Amino acid sequence: MTIAPPRTPTDARSAFFDARPADSAAVDLSVRIGSLTLANPVMPASGCFGPSLGRLIPVTELGAVVTKTVFGTPRGGNAAHRLTEIRAGMVNSVGIPSRGADGYLAGQHPLYLTLGVPVIVSVGGHRSSEYAPVVRDLRGAGDAYELNVSCPNLDRHGTDIGSDPDAIEKVVRLVRQETDKPLIVKLPVLVSSIADCARAAEAAGADAVCVANSVPALPLTADTRSPVLGNVIGGLSGPNIRPIVLRLVWLASRAVQIPVIACGGIETTDDALDYFSVGARAVQVGTASFGRPYAMVEIARALQERCLAAEVADIGRLIEIWRA
Repeated sequence: MTIAPPRTPTDARSAFFDARPADSAAVDLSVRIGSLTLANPVMPASGCFGPSLGRLIPVTELGAVVTKTVFGTPRGGNAAHRLTEIRAGMVNSVGIPSRGADGYLAGQHPLYLTLGVPVIVSVGGHRSSEYAPVVRDLRGAGDAYELNVSCPNLDRHGTDIGSDPDAIEKVVRLVRQETDKPLIVKLPVLVSSIADCARAAEAAGADAVCVANSVPALPLTADTRSPVLGNVIGGLSGPNIRPIVLRLVWLASRAVQIPVIACGGIETTDDALDYFSVGARAVQVGTASFGRPYAMVEIARALQERCLAAEVADIGRLIEIWRA
């Protein structure tokens, strides 16, 4: 008996690229975010994707890509350790290092433009007034902007900007004066009312909300009971937060007419379908991509296959059947 040699990473990559996805022409998975139409509802979460992944996965099978958050000026990240694994997830305290708007335009945006799908640029700030200048400095780069309002608000003693509907409204209103491109507001988990926050974003001119960011957490070492992370606290992500975010998506989708993009513990097609069933129109995949870079493409392909198998023309009809 002849034993085949083990498959190398390059062989695995080629096999994935060469695999034939389902007949996308027979299924409409498109989703509209303001004036932007995405071919399907699957994209990466900010901070969990870089242009170099275009050498590993067929990015053109995604609906869009989302950049790491861009701040107005360069900034470093948090002290090491920045990441730790826990059961069913991880906690990160990377601190969102950024090259600033000019650094992004010079070094990163040209690489994103080669990927062949819409580019959603994530924008950050530590005051409500800081987002609009970043968008202005980006000079039209990107097909849409995701406003990461989960950043601490230095005007409100460090509470998240996105926990205050008035601050959300100010951010969106000021950014809307700088661009007519679609605006997505990425909301934090710890808010008194996700419905009020989503409504504030919609009223100010946002085209979608993303629900939600990671959950603040404090992991300790098993031996000394001391903080694992250099910044002490970090953001918990992965499948452990999915039931929490499912509730938030359910509440937000009933509060607004604009699309809700779900982000939180999505690893499989069934996870995505769970979010669609409670009102999400698109999904972002984050932590799963670190262990399985192909996860996003697998989900996008499987959504097509599920629709074809059910003999339905779009994901909405599939959800109706699934609920019955």
